[in-house]
Amino acid sequence: MLPPPDVEIMTIGDELLYGQVVDTNSAWMGQELGRIGLRVRQISSVSDRADEIVAALDLARTRAQVVLITGGLGPTKDDLTKHVLARYFGTELALHEPSLRDVEQIFARFNRPMLEVNRQQAFLPKTCTALRNPVGTAPGMWFEDQGTVFVSMPGVPFEMKRIMTDSVLPRLQQHFHVPPIEHAVLQTVGQGESFLAAQIADWEDQLPPNMKLAYLPYLGGVRLRLTATDDGQPNLRQRLAAQLPPLRAIIGPYLYAEGEVSLAAAIGRLLQERNLTIGTAESCTGGYIAHKITEVAGSSAYFLGSVVAYHNDVKVRQLGVQPDTLTQHGAVSEETVRQMAEGLRTQLGVDVAVATSGIAGPGGGSEAKPVGTFWIAYADAHQTVARIISFDRGRQLNIEYVTTQALNLVRQNLPALG
Repeated sequence: MLPPPDVEIMTIGDELLYGQVVDTNSAWMGQELGRIGLRVRQISSVSDRADEIVAALDLARTRAQVVLITGGLGPTKDDLTKHVLARYFGTELALHEPSLRDVEQIFARFNRPMLEVNRQQAFLPKTCTALRNPVGTAPGMWFEDQGTVFVSMPGVPFEMKRIMTDSVLPRLQQHFHVPPIEHAVLQTVGQGESFLAAQIADWEDQLPPNMKLAYLPYLGGVRLRLTATDDGQPNLRQRLAAQLPPLRAIIGPYLYAEGEVSLAAAIGRLLQERNLTIGTAESCTGGYIAHKITEVAGSSAYFLGSVVAYHNDVKVRQLGVQPDTLTQHGAVSEETVRQMAEGLRTQLGVDVAVATSGIAGPGGGSEAKPVGTFWIAYADAHQTVARIISFDRGRQLNIEYVTTQALNLVRQNLPALG
């Protein structure tokens, strides 16, 4: 079996270079390859031109033993990848009957006629190994040439992910000797990367040579990934796990989950454990907190609803905010956001309410309350807690940051309801 390879990811498509489509494929592939102990050394994007694709293939094989290619496998004229690969490997296209049956079944399932361009999807280079695509019409292709593995897959994310999961990752593990690797992920919120690093510096310094901590910051928190690589000694997983208790003790106030768990999902678990319900009263976030909560499968067990009280009249009529409060303190104030949270609890009959009001920008600010001024509140049967936030990184990032902080406020106060 061959030693672990260097991997290069190559994305093909003018839409990626023009910025019309964001390349999420490479990030996902890198994560999945890392889980099995393979490292991506290079990511490159190439236009829909045959000569540039060939040049990129030539360069990639000098850097990597595995080249994973996405894009350019559709039925239209600008989809050149399959034809370029056939010429590159000195072969021709031929009908692959199992792929044709898959394509026919897809069109039959949706009761749609199959055109000749769709039938052409089942023509593959003779020297490749076809990789079945059960959710699309373009099969993947596996080539081996002069010691390098080339894999071509559709650029459509859900199709690529299915082929990677079903075929590519297992074949790579069979084809190469992939040394054991173990990961532990700890999710934190409410503390910046540099402050968190300072707090755990002593713990990090004592890690064994085969273990490394990665800081993966996001808006409002940091994802910590501890990776242990094979050092020839047994019980790698247990030795990795033994490093975690001291880390948990240090970052406890900021630790909300372990593993690939979102903040909203972690809050959902807390609510279900306590048999509690939640609702949101949102002004500046425009329903984004509700969106994050309902992204979690099964959230209907604890999320009852939301009032997007963008206009002050809605704050008064639907949430019971006092007109005098708005007159004296304004919509963006502690008094208003407290009444929004408390009013929502009464209106929806929820155990827990979270409310937001602020100035997301780019306009609407004043000297007293500039853009980036936000109030958030949490209310339950025993208490109402409000907090001011000052943060301005542009409208969308402002909304996302305030959403994270509002969810974190819920996380910090839920345990008291235990």
